[in-house]
Amino acid sequence: MNKAHINPSMIILAREARGFSQAELADRINLSPANLSKIERNEIGISETTLSTISEITFLPTHFFYQKGDILPVNLSYRMRQQVAQKLITPIEAKINIIRKHIQFLNRSLGQSQPAIPSCKVDEKNTPFKIASFVRKQWKITDPVIKDLAAVIEANGIALHQFDFGTERVDSRSILTDDRYPIIFINKKLSGDRQRFSLAYELGHIIMHTYNILSAGADISHEANQFAAAFLMPAKEIKKDFEQGINLAVLANLKRKWKVSMIALLYRADDLGLLTPNQKRYLLQQFNQMKIRRREPPELDIAPVTFKLIRQWIATYRQKTKVGVADMAALLCLYVDEYLEWYS
Repeated sequence: MNKAHINPSMIILAREARGFSQAELADRINLSPANLSKIERNEIGISETTLSTISEITFLPTHFFYQKGDILPVNLSYRMRQQVAQKLITPIEAKINIIRKHIQFLNRSLGQSQPAIPSCKVDEKNTPFKIASFVRKQWKITDPVIKDLAAVIEANGIALHQFDFGTERVDSRSILTDDRYPIIFINKKLSGDRQRFSLAYELGHIIMHTYNILSAGADISHEANQFAAAFLMPAKEIKKDFEQGINLAVLANLKRKWKVSMIALLYRADDLGLLTPNQKRYLLQQFNQMKIRRREPPELDIAPVTFKLIRQWIATYRQKTKVGVADMAALLCLYVDEYLEWYS
């Protein structure tokens, strides 16, 4: 039996990343759920045979389970549709925790320090709208339309990653490494406009909520949505685009310009007081009647976002250490196929 070196948290992480409940994994490895539970609580040891079987079933190398560290809670609230089953969320959180360990390894190996990110607390005077304007000025964003949002965020030191969340009901999530380095995760299956808004939403969380003590009763999801809208669609400039009126044709044309969804543009107009309640209700009815509330016309699709920073870190590390693909995958406790899927 091997109890001294195996980290039970890594068994939990591997199991959850592959979407197995305790009972399901126990059945696959021919072990009682009670004994698997004891292994995960570090109450009993685990045989090399059982570990090898878990490794095979979870498709993670055996040295994955010797890693140190705990499973961290992910940051604040997801951007997602309401009432998403926990069985859908758990694998996402587990994969985020695995990738977090990779980012932490790279940061420490390359001597990366925590980026200087603005930290702004929301209050009555300092609204999410004002904070978004402040961040644009701090980051010297002069063009009203941010053409490459991912590049802007990465240029300011925040790591971005995307993978298939296995559901379209969850858009994004963020987390900190042990060294307080922020990472934003985006669902690879989303449309480009949803990815962009989700990036801005998570950026709002990091700037307004992650490093601050939150006031009781704060609606952080609403605040992050307000920040994202103002960051992507600054009031002074977008008001001009609404001067000739607001209808579906106008929203469609503005989607091409601002690279956000038609529905996001509608809500931004409402935030700016440019719609009466009846106008808003009528436009939403049109969205529903044309069945474009959740899936807008494909001809208006925005290109998916692309990320570069993590791949650059890996390339720098490989050049510095002269390691090949297989060795790099092993250092990250992955098999080559998954390493290439996530980082190529």
